[in-house]
Amino acid sequence: MRCGTRYAMKTAAVSCWRNDLDDLSLHVLDILENSTAAGATEIEVRINEDIDENLFTIEIEDNGKGMDQLNLSQSRDPFFTTKDTRRVGLGLSMLAQACGEAGGNLEIRSEPGRGTVIKASFVYRHIDRKPLGSMAETIAALIAGSAGAVRLVYRHCRGNREFIFDTAEITKTLDGVAINHPEILSFIKEAIESGLESLSERSNG
Repeated sequence: MRCGTRYAMKTAAVSCWRNDLDDLSLHVLDILENSTAAGATEIEVRINEDIDENLFTIEIEDNGKGMDQLNLSQSRDPFFTTKDTRRVGLGLSMLAQACGEAGGNLEIRSEPGRGTVIKASFVYRHIDRKPLGSMAETIAALIAGSAGAVRLVYRHCRGNREFIFDTAEITKTLDGVAINHPEILSFIKEAIESGLESLSERSNG
């Protein structure tokens, strides 16, 4: 393959991902899928809207297999991936770019056998900060794909208020019904949307 053709393919891949990752929730979903692919059984997503400090952060921590120093150093390379099913990585590279464009940065900590922590920060009121998008859809998509094999905790803080969703609490009440059943997923999406709306209303009040 000639260099020009290879470059054109990479450019097309980047363009596709730019269109797909307009909302930060889609970046979160990409990282969650990476976590499950790395064997994580527990994942925690923490979103903090610190309006007073003009800071917006997304932190994702998992107990997956983690990365050694070589893979960690290459993790922001847009064409590096450890997945056999994807030729182009792009996820963390695009998130790092989104952070930079909104006056923030991306931090990644990982050790083999001890999991990975990814923290993305943004200037809250920055004109180029991407919208969060639908976290309800993101959480439901992970649950649907993992069939309940992963415990997911989602914490969302806005000011001094906090909303917490924990799949372990949902599972306790299901009495054998699969957590990825369509009716359960619909309930979960509605519960998260309602919780976040209430959080916003209380903060505005």
